[in-house]
Amino acid sequence: MGAFKNEKNNTWYVQFRYTDWKGERQQKFKRGFKTKREAQEWESNFLMRKQADVTMSFEAFSELYERDIKPKLKENTWLTKENIIKKKIIPYFGKLSLCDIAAKDVMDWQNEIRGLKDKRGRNYSSTYLKTVHNQLSAMFNHAVRYYGLQSNPASIAGNMGSEERKEVLFWTLDEYKKFSEAIMDKPLSFYAFEMLYWCGIREGEMLALTPKDFDFEAETLTINKSYQRLKGRYVITSPKTKKSNRTIRRRPVKGVLRHKRNFFHFRGRT
Repeated sequence: MGAFKNEKNNTWYVQFRYTDWKGERQQKFKRGFKTKREAQEWESNFLMRKQADVTMSFEAFSELYERDIKPKLKENTWLTKENIIKKKIIPYFGKLSLCDIAAKDVMDWQNEIRGLKDKRGRNYSSTYLKTVHNQLSAMFNHAVRYYGLQSNPASIAGNMGSEERKEVLFWTLDEYKKFSEAIMDKPLSFYAFEMLYWCGIREGEMLALTPKDFDFEAETLTINKSYQRLKGRYVITSPKTKKSNRTIRRRPVKGVLRHKRNFFHFRGRT
């Protein structure tokens, strides 16, 4: 182990050589460790990641998982995964060796997660518990498929939670008309809800609309982006799914003013 003490500030650093994926020799240097043990553990985990050794810690594997998976996902999708990994999975499995985690460990983890409370002091929903378990299982499946892990202990332990079917509530046409009449004196809100109701678009899709998305001659509306808040900043992303990229065409609606500048009479999708 190449751990050395920096006498000037009483910290430790590592400096060593390793062979990269091209078979070329490289040198690695990292400083700022409080103890020699921390420096040696970092070096050991680094080398195991390079060798894809299943004896690496689960926390070290999670970095490999991020490197492999993150580039394939939309930013908001990865952020959801990352939040679960860092807050619900790493605190429990982080220091364990990947290959040493057994189904019993997963069952103990499930019981601990079931006992946690959300910000409102409530138990997590059955749907959320299933989402958390599925994320852990996905990580083990990745290790089995690409890093030589023999089996998925989360799959052996069985799922946690279940998907709850929520009742879909919606406004009838008469209910919506009453609402729209009540806000007609507020143009910004009125037109926003007209778009949402008649076009069937998502809130983020509506907020991302630009003048170029409206073709008044062809009487179409193009949906190809979404407006979201990620990590405290507002960003424009692609829609939720590939099928969400679509063109909405106008269909005559009885009793609705027809004018090419009154975009709220667009309805339906193709």
